[in-house]
Amino acid sequence: MNKTEQENGERDMSKNKAPKTAITPRRDEDYPEWYQNVIKEADMAEMSHVRGCMVIKPWGYGIWEKFQSALDGKIKETGHDNAYFPLFIPLSFLEKEASHVEGFAKECAVVTHHRLVEKDGSLVPTGELEEPLVVRPTSETIIGRSFAKWVQSYRDLPLLINQWANVVRWEMRPRIFLRTTEFLWQEGHTAHSTRDEAMTETLTMLEAYRWFAEEKLAIPVIVGEKTPAERFPGAENTYCIEAIMQDCKALQAGTSHYLGQNFAKAFEIRFLNQDGVLEHAYTTSWGVSSRMIGAMIMVHGDDDGLRLPPRIAPRQVVIIPVLNKPEQEQDVLAYADAVATDIAKQTYDGQPVRVLVDKRDMRSVEKKWQWVKRGVPIRMELGLRDFEAGTVFMQRRDQAGEKMTPARDEVAAMIPGLLDEIQGNYFDQAKAFMKANTYYDITDFKTFTDFFTPKNAEKPEIHGGFAVCKWCEDPACEAKAAEMNVTIRCIPKDQRGDAGVCVICGKPATTDAVFAKAY
Repeated sequence: MNKTEQENGERDMSKNKAPKTAITPRRDEDYPEWYQNVIKEADMAEMSHVRGCMVIKPWGYGIWEKFQSALDGKIKETGHDNAYFPLFIPLSFLEKEASHVEGFAKECAVVTHHRLVEKDGSLVPTGELEEPLVVRPTSETIIGRSFAKWVQSYRDLPLLINQWANVVRWEMRPRIFLRTTEFLWQEGHTAHSTRDEAMTETLTMLEAYRWFAEEKLAIPVIVGEKTPAERFPGAENTYCIEAIMQDCKALQAGTSHYLGQNFAKAFEIRFLNQDGVLEHAYTTSWGVSSRMIGAMIMVHGDDDGLRLPPRIAPRQVVIIPVLNKPEQEQDVLAYADAVATDIAKQTYDGQPVRVLVDKRDMRSVEKKWQWVKRGVPIRMELGLRDFEAGTVFMQRRDQAGEKMTPARDEVAAMIPGLLDEIQGNYFDQAKAFMKANTYYDITDFKTFTDFFTPKNAEKPEIHGGFAVCKWCEDPACEAKAAEMNVTIRCIPKDQRGDAGVCVICGKPATTDAVFAKAY
């Protein structure tokens, strides 16, 4: 490799030393394996020795920290305070709300003993608990018990609480970030004096999730309501945001639940109203989880790895010093540090630009491909020629192959604008993909079947994605679609309002429903 190739970080394709893409297999060859390999090559996370659980490595956790910071700020803007509640929930608490326990029963991990003793060279459980404890699958019940203590009068309402925590739901087919036995999330829980106030809260937080997905993660979503069959256990209404992945499957990115008085009655969350009458509160819950990181990977990733929207990237700019000779090191490193200092003085999305000079002792071309695979939005490679010319060599992750060489004294001021362009490009690309794979003209069950089973279709080039079809609202039709592993993702907020026929049974229908295969 000659000096020019090294300084520019060009990939050496001679003698088959490198694959055509940084990630193999490509998305079009094996999408599930591509997804796993993006996470591996980006050094984000790995499965742990505990079945179904993951270890989130520093780059992956750095993404989660930015995720958490951005959403936490939005949650607090809407008037909520953070708190923390126990990881362990008495079994009797779950039993108080029948549909809730039925909905989570198969996913629960249960603690039955509190001590280990040695027996025949092994540790065995002893000290059986008087009441089993369920490891938190969600917190409506344990928080409901606390709310019952905290709420006495209408003056105590509304009660607006959020929790950042981990939860456990026993997962039989784990996949990093998408479905793991233990995962990270945020869950909000609120209590109100009227139904209208609680419903307003439910929809307010749904809008907060839409904002977060689209403005921070650059993921376009469809906003809607879940069908009764897909509601959160114990809720009266469940609202959601749904995103489409590059394999045309849907992913539920966030949910907000109006719980009515169901949990308030189960846990005696009561208050004296302004007329001195004792009544039950109206409650809500809402949450998003680390599976949104999985969504971000699948929405934006390419065959060279992760592509991070700048607003959520742990590092927005990475500078790689290209050190060919020892006598060059002092000048090149000082030059890189000076460029980084100037960039760090700039602000983007209300914060100083996050910049790193990568001074690790390894070849610059290896560093380059590590940062490409990690999805850093802007990468700079600075060598002696750049120092002598007073220029900066840089590339944007959203524009593979395109190079820029701005002047040293101009580059820092360019960065915020470039980051905003990259953020916008990722959203626009994802929006265009969703539009291209959302179909409104499927009106009969034969076409519907072909759409979701393309190997049997007359037009296999049209397959998968979101099918927005008329539905008669009969659960039997929803169940028939489920036989093909197709679910109604939501009843979209934006309804066309025209009359038609149910895509499943052919009966008259006016309700639009979004059908898709999903994660």
